[in-house]
Amino acid sequence: MNLVNYSENYFTDIKNRLLNLIVTDNRENVLSIDKALENWINICEEKRKQQGVFFFCGNGASATMAEHMSHDCFQNADFLTQTCSETAHITAISNDISYEDVFSYKIHKTLKEKDMLITISSSGNSPNIIKAIKTAKQLGAYVVTLSGKKEDNESRKLGDINFYVPLKTYGMVESAHAVLLHCWLDMYLDKYKEGRH
Repeated sequence: MNLVNYSENYFTDIKNRLLNLIVTDNRENVLSIDKALENWINICEEKRKQQGVFFFCGNGASATMAEHMSHDCFQNADFLTQTCSETAHITAISNDISYEDVFSYKIHKTLKEKDMLITISSSGNSPNIIKAIKTAKQLGAYVVTLSGKKEDNESRKLGDINFYVPLKTYGMVESAHAVLLHCWLDMYLDKYKEGRH
């Protein structure tokens, strides 16, 4: 493997792919990145005013990102947030029902039409993420998906807004998702709060 200019190429690849991420709506129409982000923050403000819950979920590193963003949104944007990160919940649902139900079980019992689900999945194909999206949609909640890796992944066909980062490795997709989520939150804070900090 050639390691010449490795970091420069790595950082440049993430930047270029972020600038070329593909955003689609629930009819698979392609949206501009800024328009999609603006739509998302405007819907967030509507949901916040309705005291809607913002439910974040992901697996592995994406689970920690979901927790991170859940906290940031709670503290900085005054969103009511929720995740499925409790060890007792994850192990009980996985053991008693199935890991596929680890998010959808709680979503089914808590989400309503005024709420929003945000899924973070590098592959976009995790069965528990797909079931979470489908359950939230059945309840009338608004769904935003973040995915990467394969362009034809399942989750990017299911959300109301779908952000697909065309990167092929987990670390790069996860890094891009972190930047995208902070961009979204900072855009919200700049428009509706006193700005980012």
